[in-house]
Amino acid sequence: MSLSVSPESTPELASDPVAAPVADRATAAAPASHTIDYDVAICGAGPAGMALALLLCQRGMPAARIALIDARSLAQASEDPRSLALSWGSRQILDTIHAWPAIATPIEQIHVSRRGQFGRSLIDRSEHQLPALGYVTRYGAIVRALGAACQQAGLTMLRPARVEQIEEDADHVRVQLGDDAPVVRAAIVVQAEGGLFSDQASRAQRRDYQQSAVIAQVRASRPIAGRAYERFTEQGPLALLPQDLGGAAGEYSLVWCLRPDQAARVQALDDVQFLAELGAAFGTRLGSFVHATPRLAFPLGLNADPRSTARTVAIGNAAQTLHPVAGQGLNLGLRDVMVLARLLAQGADPAHLAQFTAQREQDRQTTVRVTDTMARIFASNSPTQALLGLSLTAIDLLPPARNMLAELLMYGRR
Repeated sequence: MSLSVSPESTPELASDPVAAPVADRATAAAPASHTIDYDVAICGAGPAGMALALLLCQRGMPAARIALIDARSLAQASEDPRSLALSWGSRQILDTIHAWPAIATPIEQIHVSRRGQFGRSLIDRSEHQLPALGYVTRYGAIVRALGAACQQAGLTMLRPARVEQIEEDADHVRVQLGDDAPVVRAAIVVQAEGGLFSDQASRAQRRDYQQSAVIAQVRASRPIAGRAYERFTEQGPLALLPQDLGGAAGEYSLVWCLRPDQAARVQALDDVQFLAELGAAFGTRLGSFVHATPRLAFPLGLNADPRSTARTVAIGNAAQTLHPVAGQGLNLGLRDVMVLARLLAQGADPAHLAQFTAQREQDRQTTVRVTDTMARIFASNSPTQALLGLSLTAIDLLPPARNMLAELLMYGRR
Protein backbone atom coordinates (compact mmCIF):
# COMPACT_ATOMS: atom_id res chain seq x y z
CA MET A 1 0.00 0.00 0.00
CA SER A 2 1.17 3.51 -0.67
CA LEU A 3 1.94 6.09 1.94
CA SER A 4 -0.46 7.40 4.54
CA VAL A 5 0.11 9.58 7.58
CA SER A 6 -1.81 9.95 10.83
CA PRO A 7 -1.47 13.48 12.22
CA GLU A 8 -3.83 14.85 14.86
CA SER A 9 -4.91 17.69 12.58
CA THR A 10 -4.84 18.28 8.86
CA PRO A 11 -5.75 20.99 6.34
CA GLU A 12 -9.44 21.80 6.19
CA LEU A 13 -10.76 19.59 3.40
CA ALA A 14 -14.23 18.86 2.09
CA SER A 15 -16.36 16.90 4.53
CA ASP A 16 -17.94 13.55 3.68
CA PRO A 17 -21.72 13.44 3.14
CA VAL A 18 -22.34 10.68 5.68
CA ALA A 19 -24.63 10.27 8.63
CA ALA A 20 -24.29 12.50 11.67
CA PRO A 21 -22.09 11.14 14.49
CA VAL A 22 -23.69 9.15 17.27
CA ALA A 23 -24.05 10.67 20.72
CA ASP A 24 -21.40 10.15 23.40
CA ARG A 25 -22.13 8.75 26.81
CA ALA A 26 -20.70 11.50 29.03
CA THR A 27 -18.40 10.63 31.91
CA ALA A 28 -20.50 12.91 34.15
CA ALA A 29 -23.26 10.29 34.12
CA ALA A 30 -21.61 8.64 37.15
CA PRO A 31 -20.66 10.30 40.48
CA ALA A 32 -17.06 11.50 40.66
CA SER A 33 -16.22 9.14 43.52
CA HIS A 34 -17.77 6.13 41.84
CA THR A 35 -15.67 3.20 40.61
CA ILE A 36 -16.95 1.26 37.60
CA ASP A 37 -15.73 -2.29 36.93
CA TYR A 38 -15.06 -3.68 33.46
CA ASP A 39 -13.33 -6.68 31.96
CA VAL A 40 -11.54 -4.55 29.34
CA ALA A 41 -10.91 -0.79 29.29
CA ILE A 42 -9.65 0.62 25.99
CA CYS A 43 -7.81 3.95 26.23
CA GLY A 44 -8.21 5.50 22.79
CA ALA A 45 -11.52 5.24 20.93
CA GLY A 46 -10.12 5.74 17.45
CA PRO A 47 -10.42 3.16 14.67
CA ALA A 48 -8.29 0.51 16.39
CA GLY A 49 -9.91 0.97 19.80
CA MET A 50 -13.50 0.87 18.54
CA ALA A 51 -12.77 -2.05 16.22
CA LEU A 52 -11.37 -4.01 19.16
CA ALA A 53 -14.47 -3.33 21.26
CA LEU A 54 -16.78 -4.42 18.44
CA LEU A 55 -14.84 -7.60 17.77
CA LEU A 56 -14.92 -8.47 21.48
CA CYS A 57 -18.70 -8.07 21.46
CA GLN A 58 -18.95 -10.15 18.32
CA ARG A 59 -16.95 -12.91 20.03
CA GLY A 60 -19.26 -13.01 23.03
CA MET A 61 -17.97 -10.49 25.58
CA PRO A 62 -20.92 -8.50 26.99
CA ALA A 63 -20.92 -4.86 25.84
CA ALA A 64 -21.44 -3.74 29.45
CA ARG A 65 -18.04 -5.24 30.36
CA ILE A 66 -16.11 -3.06 27.86
CA ALA A 67 -15.25 0.64 28.24
CA LEU A 68 -14.00 2.95 25.48
CA ILE A 69 -12.18 6.07 26.72
CA ASP A 70 -11.10 9.00 24.55
CA ALA A 71 -10.05 12.63 25.05
CA ARG A 72 -12.08 13.79 22.04
CA SER A 73 -15.82 13.62 21.67
CA LEU A 74 -17.12 11.45 18.86
CA ALA A 75 -18.38 14.57 17.10
CA GLN A 76 -14.87 16.08 17.15
CA ALA A 77 -13.26 12.88 15.92
CA SER A 78 -15.86 12.56 13.16
CA GLU A 79 -14.80 15.90 11.69
CA ASP A 80 -11.16 14.82 11.31
CA PRO A 81 -10.42 15.13 7.57
CA ARG A 82 -7.12 13.23 7.34
CA SER A 83 -6.85 10.64 4.56
CA LEU A 84 -5.91 7.05 5.32
CA ALA A 85 -4.99 4.06 3.17
CA LEU A 86 -6.68 0.81 4.13
CA SER A 87 -5.39 -2.52 2.85
CA TRP A 88 -7.63 -5.27 1.51
CA GLY A 89 -7.06 -7.16 4.75
CA SER A 90 -8.28 -4.14 6.74
CA ARG A 91 -11.44 -3.98 4.66
CA GLN A 92 -12.17 -7.61 5.56
CA ILE A 93 -11.85 -6.74 9.28
CA LEU A 94 -14.11 -3.69 9.07
CA ASP A 95 -16.66 -5.57 6.98
CA THR A 96 -16.78 -8.25 9.67
CA ILE A 97 -17.99 -5.71 12.26
CA HIS A 98 -20.27 -3.89 9.78
CA ALA A 99 -18.22 -0.69 9.96
CA TRP A 100 -17.02 -0.05 6.41
CA PRO A 101 -17.04 3.73 5.73
CA ALA A 102 -19.67 5.16 3.38
CA ILE A 103 -17.08 6.65 1.01
CA ALA A 104 -13.87 4.81 0.11
CA THR A 105 -11.95 5.05 -3.16
CA PRO A 106 -10.54 1.71 -4.41
CA ILE A 107 -6.87 1.37 -5.32
CA GLU A 108 -6.65 -0.98 -8.29
CA GLN A 109 -2.98 -0.45 -9.11
CA ILE A 110 0.12 0.76 -7.26
CA HIS A 111 2.85 2.32 -9.41
CA VAL A 112 6.28 2.49 -7.75
CA SER A 113 9.18 4.37 -9.35
CA ARG A 114 12.41 6.25 -8.68
CA ARG A 115 12.69 9.87 -9.83
CA GLY A 116 15.34 10.36 -12.51
CA GLN A 117 16.23 6.68 -12.82
CA PHE A 118 15.22 3.72 -14.95
CA GLY A 119 12.99 1.08 -13.42
CA ARG A 120 9.51 0.84 -12.01
CA SER A 121 7.07 -1.73 -10.65
CA LEU A 122 3.32 -1.96 -11.13
CA ILE A 123 1.17 -4.05 -8.79
CA ASP A 124 -2.30 -4.77 -10.19
CA ARG A 125 -5.38 -6.12 -8.41
CA SER A 126 -6.15 -8.44 -11.33
CA GLU A 127 -3.07 -10.52 -10.49
CA HIS A 128 -4.66 -11.33 -7.12
CA GLN A 129 -8.29 -11.79 -8.21
CA LEU A 130 -9.43 -9.00 -5.89
CA PRO A 131 -11.71 -6.02 -6.50
CA ALA A 132 -9.03 -3.71 -5.06
CA LEU A 133 -5.58 -3.78 -3.49
CA GLY A 134 -6.75 -1.28 -0.91
CA TYR A 135 -8.85 1.83 -0.36
CA VAL A 136 -8.46 5.51 0.48
CA THR A 137 -10.91 7.11 2.87
CA ARG A 138 -11.20 9.79 5.52
CA TYR A 139 -10.44 9.22 9.19
CA GLY A 140 -13.74 10.87 10.05
CA ALA A 141 -15.67 8.50 7.79
CA ILE A 142 -14.15 5.46 9.52
CA VAL A 143 -14.86 6.92 12.96
CA ARG A 144 -18.50 7.62 12.07
CA ALA A 145 -19.05 4.09 10.79
CA LEU A 146 -17.41 2.54 13.84
CA GLY A 147 -19.20 4.91 16.21
CA ALA A 148 -22.60 3.95 14.79
CA ALA A 149 -21.74 0.27 15.16
CA CYS A 150 -20.60 0.83 18.77
CA GLN A 151 -23.87 2.59 19.56
CA GLN A 152 -25.87 -0.27 18.07
CA ALA A 153 -23.85 -2.74 20.13
CA GLY A 154 -24.57 -0.81 23.35
CA LEU A 155 -20.91 -0.12 24.17
CA THR A 156 -19.97 2.38 26.90
CA MET A 157 -18.07 5.36 25.47
CA LEU A 158 -16.51 7.58 28.14
CA ARG A 159 -15.65 10.71 26.15
CA PRO A 160 -14.46 13.35 26.25
CA ALA A 161 -12.33 12.03 29.11
CA ARG A 162 -8.57 12.30 29.51
CA VAL A 163 -6.62 9.51 31.21
CA GLU A 164 -4.71 11.05 34.12
CA GLN A 165 -3.12 7.97 35.67
CA ILE A 166 -2.97 4.19 35.29
CA GLU A 167 -2.16 2.00 38.30
CA GLU A 168 -1.65 -1.72 37.85
CA ASP A 169 -2.22 -4.16 40.72
CA ALA A 170 -2.01 -7.91 40.86
CA ASP A 171 -5.66 -8.52 39.97
CA HIS A 172 -6.82 -5.32 38.23
CA VAL A 173 -5.84 -1.96 36.71
CA ARG A 174 -7.20 1.39 37.89
CA VAL A 175 -7.64 4.16 35.30
CA GLN A 176 -8.06 7.63 36.78
CA LEU A 177 -9.89 10.00 34.44
CA GLY A 178 -9.70 13.14 36.57
CA ASP A 179 -11.51 14.71 39.52
CA ASP A 180 -14.88 15.01 37.79
CA ALA A 181 -15.00 11.51 36.33
CA PRO A 182 -15.47 8.02 37.74
CA VAL A 183 -12.53 5.71 38.33
CA VAL A 184 -12.42 2.85 35.84
CA ARG A 185 -11.24 -0.50 37.19
CA ALA A 186 -10.59 -3.26 34.66
CA ALA A 187 -9.03 -6.70 34.44
CA ILE A 188 -7.16 -5.62 31.29
CA VAL A 189 -6.30 -2.16 29.96
CA VAL A 190 -5.53 -1.66 26.26
CA GLN A 191 -3.63 1.46 25.22
CA ALA A 192 -4.83 2.40 21.72
CA GLU A 193 -3.97 6.11 21.58
CA GLY A 194 -0.58 6.82 20.03
CA GLY A 195 -0.40 10.50 19.08
CA LEU A 196 2.29 12.18 16.99
CA PHE A 197 5.88 10.92 16.93
CA SER A 198 7.18 14.27 18.20
CA ASP A 199 4.89 14.15 21.26
CA GLN A 200 5.56 10.56 22.33
CA ALA A 201 7.79 9.36 25.13
CA SER A 202 10.74 7.30 23.87
CA ARG A 203 10.14 3.59 23.48
CA ALA A 204 12.57 0.69 23.12
CA GLN A 205 13.05 1.29 19.37
CA ARG A 206 13.23 4.96 18.42
CA ARG A 207 14.65 6.69 15.35
CA ASP A 208 14.17 10.24 14.13
CA TYR A 209 14.32 10.15 10.34
CA GLN A 210 14.89 13.90 10.08
CA GLN A 211 11.97 14.05 7.68
CA SER A 212 8.59 15.74 7.70
CA ALA A 213 5.51 14.64 5.81
CA VAL A 214 3.82 17.46 3.91
CA ILE A 215 0.17 16.56 3.38
CA ALA A 216 -2.53 18.15 1.24
CA GLN A 217 -5.32 17.36 -1.18
CA VAL A 218 -4.31 18.02 -4.80
CA ARG A 219 -5.98 17.75 -8.20
CA ALA A 220 -4.38 16.50 -11.42
CA SER A 221 -5.38 17.40 -14.98
CA ARG A 222 -5.04 13.85 -16.39
CA PRO A 223 -5.88 11.41 -13.59
CA ILE A 224 -5.74 7.65 -14.00
CA ALA A 225 -8.66 6.08 -12.18
CA GLY A 226 -7.76 3.70 -9.37
CA ARG A 227 -3.99 4.10 -9.62
CA ALA A 228 -1.89 5.10 -6.59
CA TYR A 229 1.67 6.33 -6.97
CA GLU A 230 4.72 6.01 -4.78
CA ARG A 231 7.67 7.94 -6.19
CA PHE A 232 11.03 7.92 -4.47
CA THR A 233 12.95 11.19 -4.62
CA GLU A 234 16.34 12.28 -3.29
CA GLN A 235 14.78 13.49 -0.03
CA GLY A 236 12.17 10.79 0.52
CA PRO A 237 9.05 9.15 -0.90
CA LEU A 238 6.18 11.07 -2.48
CA ALA A 239 2.79 9.37 -2.58
CA LEU A 240 -0.42 10.23 -4.38
CA LEU A 241 -3.51 8.28 -3.36
CA PRO A 242 -6.64 8.54 -5.54
CA GLN A 243 -9.54 9.93 -3.56
CA ASP A 244 -13.01 10.57 -4.94
CA LEU A 245 -14.63 13.18 -2.70
CA GLY A 246 -17.77 13.41 -4.81
CA GLY A 247 -16.66 16.64 -6.46
CA ALA A 248 -14.10 17.42 -9.16
CA ALA A 249 -12.34 14.51 -10.86
CA GLY A 250 -8.65 13.86 -10.38
CA GLU A 251 -8.44 14.34 -6.60
CA TYR A 252 -5.45 12.84 -4.80
CA SER A 253 -4.30 12.72 -1.21
CA LEU A 254 -0.66 13.81 -1.16
CA VAL A 255 2.02 12.70 1.31
CA TRP A 256 5.39 14.24 0.42
CA CYS A 257 8.36 13.38 2.65
CA LEU A 258 11.05 16.05 2.79
CA ARG A 259 13.83 17.26 5.05
CA PRO A 260 12.35 19.52 7.73
CA ASP A 261 13.85 22.73 6.28
CA GLN A 262 12.51 21.89 2.82
CA ALA A 263 9.11 20.95 4.23
CA ALA A 264 8.89 24.35 5.91
CA ARG A 265 9.89 26.05 2.67
CA VAL A 266 7.29 24.12 0.66
CA GLN A 267 4.59 24.99 3.19
CA ALA A 268 5.36 28.68 2.77
CA LEU A 269 4.96 28.65 -1.03
CA ASP A 270 1.84 30.08 -2.62
CA ASP A 271 -0.38 27.63 -4.51
CA VAL A 272 1.09 28.34 -7.94
CA GLN A 273 4.66 27.84 -6.70
CA PHE A 274 3.72 24.76 -4.73
CA LEU A 275 1.95 23.09 -7.66
CA ALA A 276 4.90 23.81 -9.94
CA GLU A 277 7.38 22.32 -7.47
CA LEU A 278 5.18 19.28 -6.92
CA GLY A 279 4.98 18.77 -10.68
CA ALA A 280 8.76 18.96 -10.98
CA ALA A 281 9.20 16.35 -8.24
CA PHE A 282 6.50 13.94 -9.46
CA GLY A 283 6.69 14.34 -13.23
CA THR A 284 3.98 14.46 -15.88
CA ARG A 285 2.33 11.03 -15.53
CA LEU A 286 -0.88 12.73 -14.37
CA GLY A 287 -0.55 15.84 -16.49
CA SER A 288 -0.20 18.97 -14.39
CA PHE A 289 -1.38 19.73 -10.86
CA VAL A 290 -4.08 22.39 -10.91
CA HIS A 291 -5.31 22.75 -7.33
CA ALA A 292 -4.07 22.20 -3.77
CA THR A 293 -5.51 22.69 -0.29
CA PRO A 294 -3.45 24.36 2.47
CA ARG A 295 -0.45 22.25 3.51
CA LEU A 296 0.57 20.94 6.92
CA ALA A 297 3.74 19.10 7.89
CA PHE A 298 4.42 16.50 10.58
CA PRO A 299 7.71 15.00 11.83
CA LEU A 300 8.37 11.36 11.01
CA GLY A 301 10.06 8.71 13.08
CA LEU A 302 10.03 5.15 14.40
CA ASN A 303 8.92 4.62 18.00
CA ALA A 304 8.06 1.04 18.92
CA ASP A 305 7.91 -1.26 21.93
CA PRO A 306 6.07 -4.60 21.56
CA ARG A 307 6.25 -5.46 25.26
CA SER A 308 3.24 -5.68 27.54
CA THR A 309 2.85 -5.87 31.31
CA ALA A 310 0.78 -8.49 33.09
CA ARG A 311 -2.48 -6.54 32.63
CA THR A 312 -1.77 -3.76 30.11
CA VAL A 313 -1.01 -3.94 26.41
CA ALA A 314 -0.56 -1.46 23.56
CA ILE A 315 -1.87 -1.85 20.02
CA GLY A 316 -1.55 0.08 16.78
CA ASN A 317 0.16 3.45 16.87
CA ALA A 318 0.47 3.19 20.66
CA ALA A 319 2.68 0.13 20.20
CA GLN A 320 4.49 1.02 17.00
CA THR A 321 4.61 4.42 15.31
CA LEU A 322 6.07 3.91 11.84
CA HIS A 323 7.28 5.91 8.87
CA PRO A 324 4.38 6.06 6.37
CA VAL A 325 6.51 4.74 3.50
CA ALA A 326 4.51 1.48 3.24
CA GLY A 327 1.20 2.78 4.60
CA GLN A 328 1.10 0.13 7.33
CA GLY A 329 0.25 2.17 10.45
CA LEU A 330 -3.51 1.60 10.81
CA ASN A 331 -3.38 -1.65 8.86
CA LEU A 332 -0.85 -3.13 11.30
CA GLY A 333 -3.00 -1.85 14.16
CA LEU A 334 -6.09 -3.61 12.85
CA ARG A 335 -4.11 -6.84 12.59
CA ASP A 336 -3.20 -6.36 16.27
CA VAL A 337 -6.90 -5.92 16.99
CA MET A 338 -7.95 -9.17 15.33
CA VAL A 339 -5.53 -11.29 17.35
CA LEU A 340 -6.15 -9.48 20.65
CA ALA A 341 -9.94 -9.76 20.32
CA ARG A 342 -9.74 -13.50 19.68
CA LEU A 343 -7.57 -14.06 22.77
CA LEU A 344 -9.34 -11.71 25.21
CA ALA A 345 -12.69 -13.24 24.27
CA GLN A 346 -11.29 -16.47 25.71
CA GLY A 347 -10.47 -14.69 28.97
CA ALA A 348 -9.39 -11.19 30.06
CA ASP A 349 -6.28 -12.33 31.92
CA PRO A 350 -2.46 -12.02 31.83
CA ALA A 351 -1.98 -15.39 30.15
CA HIS A 352 -3.82 -14.23 27.04
CA LEU A 353 -1.86 -10.97 26.92
CA ALA A 354 1.36 -12.98 26.92
CA GLN A 355 0.01 -15.09 24.06
CA PHE A 356 -0.90 -11.93 22.14
CA THR A 357 2.63 -10.53 22.42
CA ALA A 358 4.12 -13.81 21.21
CA GLN A 359 1.68 -14.28 18.32
CA ARG A 360 2.09 -10.71 17.03
CA GLU A 361 5.89 -10.67 17.19
CA GLN A 362 6.64 -11.84 13.65
CA ASP A 363 4.23 -9.50 11.83
CA ARG A 364 5.23 -6.54 13.98
CA GLN A 365 8.97 -7.11 13.63
CA THR A 366 8.76 -7.71 9.89
CA THR A 367 6.68 -4.58 9.30
CA VAL A 368 8.90 -2.42 11.52
CA ARG A 369 12.04 -3.74 9.84
CA VAL A 370 10.74 -3.23 6.29
CA THR A 371 9.44 0.30 6.89
CA ASP A 372 12.54 1.32 8.86
CA THR A 373 14.90 0.02 6.18
CA MET A 374 12.99 1.75 3.40
CA ALA A 375 12.77 5.00 5.35
CA ARG A 376 16.51 5.09 6.08
CA ILE A 377 17.45 4.33 2.50
CA PHE A 378 15.12 6.94 1.04
CA ALA A 379 15.75 9.63 3.65
CA SER A 380 19.25 10.35 2.35
CA ASN A 381 21.35 10.30 -0.81
CA SER A 382 22.74 6.90 0.15
CA PRO A 383 24.54 4.93 -2.59
CA THR A 384 22.02 2.18 -1.84
CA GLN A 385 19.41 4.28 -3.62
CA ALA A 386 21.17 3.65 -6.90
CA LEU A 387 20.10 0.01 -6.66
CA LEU A 388 16.44 0.91 -6.40
CA GLY A 389 15.80 1.12 -10.12
CA LEU A 390 17.27 -2.33 -10.65
CA SER A 391 15.28 -3.68 -7.71
CA LEU A 392 12.01 -2.29 -9.04
CA THR A 393 12.70 -3.77 -12.46
CA ALA A 394 13.50 -7.16 -10.91
CA ILE A 395 10.26 -7.09 -8.88
CA ASP A 396 8.29 -6.21 -12.00
CA LEU A 397 9.87 -9.01 -14.04
CA LEU A 398 9.55 -11.69 -11.35
CA PRO A 399 5.90 -12.42 -10.52
CA PRO A 400 6.75 -14.35 -7.30
CA ALA A 401 8.64 -11.34 -5.92
CA ARG A 402 5.85 -8.97 -6.91
CA ASN A 403 3.24 -11.27 -5.37
CA MET A 404 5.22 -11.52 -2.13
CA LEU A 405 5.39 -7.73 -1.86
CA ALA A 406 1.67 -7.39 -2.60
CA GLU A 407 0.77 -10.04 -0.01
CA LEU A 408 2.84 -8.25 2.63
CA LEU A 409 1.11 -4.94 1.91
CA MET A 410 -2.39 -6.43 1.81
CA TYR A 411 -2.25 -8.87 4.69
CA GLY A 412 0.99 -8.44 6.64
CA ARG A 413 3.31 -11.25 7.71
CA ARG A 414 1.07 -14.25 8.43
